Amino acid sequence: MTKQVYFAKQALLANGWADNVRFDVIDGCIKSITTNVVANKAICLNGPVLPTIANLHSHAFQRVMAGMAEVSLDPKDSFWSWRDLMYKMVEQLTPNDVRIIATQLYIDMLKAGYTQVAEFHYLHHQQNGQAYSQINEMAEQLMHAADTAGIGLTLLPVLYAHSGFAGQAPNSGQKRFINNSDQYLALHQACEKQFADHPLHRLGICFHSLRAVTQEQIQTVLSATSNQISIHIHIAEQQKEVQDCLAWSGQRPVQWLNNEIGIDQRWCLVHATHLDKDELFTIAKSKAVVGLCPTTEANLGDGIFPAVAFMEAQGRWGIGSDSHVSLSLVEELRSLEYGQRLRDQQRNRLYSDQQNHVGDFLLNQARLGGNQAAQVKLGLAVGHRADFMVLDNQHPFIAASNNEDIINRWLFACNENLIKHVYVAGKPVISDFKHINEDLARSEFTALLKRLFMG
Repeated sequence: MTKQVYFAKQALLANGWADNVRFDVIDGCIKSITTNVVANKAICLNGPVLPTIANLHSHAFQRVMAGMAEVSLDPKDSFWSWRDLMYKMVEQLTPNDVRIIATQLYIDMLKAGYTQVAEFHYLHHQQNGQAYSQINEMAEQLMHAADTAGIGLTLLPVLYAHSGFAGQAPNSGQKRFINNSDQYLALHQACEKQFADHPLHRLGICFHSLRAVTQEQIQTVLSATSNQISIHIHIAEQQKEVQDCLAWSGQRPVQWLNNEIGIDQRWCLVHATHLDKDELFTIAKSKAVVGLCPTTEANLGDGIFPAVAFMEAQGRWGIGSDSHVSLSLVEELRSLEYGQRLRDQQRNRLYSDQQNHVGDFLLNQARLGGNQAAQVKLGLAVGHRADFMVLDNQHPFIAASNNEDIINRWLFACNENLIKHVYVAGKPVISDFKHINEDLARSEFTALLKRLFMG
């Protein structure tokens, strides 16, 4: 048994801000919280202590191309032209390259306040499309990266079988992603053994998109896997996808998924940008989580999710960084709120009757949705994993704020990173803004970038 005792002058607990808080942590879990006490024989956390967040949608390998697709090669540039560039880049990556990219990425996520990442993992095979001798080779590299960083990993091995609706044959750019149902189930079983008993890691089910799998494949996988784990899928991200789905089935994507498969709280519907009113209420009623990735959705020109209407319907959502054009939780939450303001030409769009501070509302909703989608319990409450972050109390906006103003100041007034320390399962992983492995990780990542992009 390992025990740590921490003390915070101010901490954002599940039921709101509290002062002079003692956390007793045993084996990485919060066992007790006491407020209005003195810092007796405890490790003092010098700054406001906040819960961390699960990043519910990541494609680790795409971080390597961040900023490289911002060149106009076509006046009709779209997600689909970006995807062609991504396919060309992914052909070059080795398993060791993926480890290097993911290690740097996961360290940067910790610095941003994410302590669990749901990795939407579809880069499975060799450059020629053949399986590795160890079918979960790429998953092993991701797990190695997560362990080096000290972040929790919710691995989502992806079933990707087709290039379009009605089981269209995959194209050459997709050859490293493709499995049939039996191959996918074998991969999932291998990952299950790999992840068995790991204290931080989880395993889910994942279908790339409705265009990439058939109804029979979805049903086969669901019937052969645990009914207790989360299910993730890209859906309704672009208008073209919606139109193609209508042409194929006569139904919109969320409508089809609900009618033909069924949606419940196990599902995480990534993006779900383009919904009609019935689909919006269907998701909210099902208690599924929508995985929002505001900076990637903006970068790809996807559209603006109807978050105000979704929250009015009491829908659930979380945050992901997706293609990792940004690794800032602040930027994701700020972009989500500002997108609603720009569309509606009004201010302060996402809040509730119980919480009218927009920043606090955003952070809490992202935490709850991320927990559900990533199968974890993050948040400063008894029984939860002892993950937390400490803001820099030397920054003027933090040092001179009342508790109730801290989150709004952080999310809407600051550009520099204010997350000074991060803890995962009671152990420090970021101390004074630094990670113990960041120098080696950065050196390897720099060398990889030079090899890939500078010849």
